[in-house]
Amino acid sequence: MHTFVYPDNIDTDRIIPGKYTKTLDMSALAAHVLEDLDPNFARTVQPGDTLVAGWNFGCGSSREQAPIALKAAGVSVVVAKSFARIFYRNAINIGLPLVELGEHDIQPGAQVTVDMANGLVRDDSGKTYLAAKMPEVMMAILEAGGLVGYLKKNKTYKKM
Repeated sequence: MHTFVYPDNIDTDRIIPGKYTKTLDMSALAAHVLEDLDPNFARTVQPGDTLVAGWNFGCGSSREQAPIALKAAGVSVVVAKSFARIFYRNAINIGLPLVELGEHDIQPGAQVTVDMANGLVRDDSGKTYLAAKMPEVMMAILEAGGLVGYLKKNKTYKKM
């Protein structure tokens, strides 16, 4: 697994440019994810990779395509110092795990292990960081693959 590290204030337009949001093709979204920030990201990200960012990750518009594009590209978890609230909920709703981790010194390329249940993030330098623990209901939503899966599992989802 590879770790990509980015700075503060990465907005949804930088995660997936608006000109690509008019498709339901997940591979098309994945092909253009982060292209304005890191032109090599979509070509080098592999399933299971980790994205680490600074403060206010996912700010900007409320487009759901931003977390969808990251998940479709293979990002297994996003670790950031903080998240824009609407991005946070959109990510949980589509089943993309997020971890809020205040100050950290995680470096690009580090091997990172995330223990969501205990709120721990470890890197290969031997550092262990205590992250914010996610509420149980949000963990259940993630475990079900997203909000729709959670509602189906709990028999609260009805087809129209």
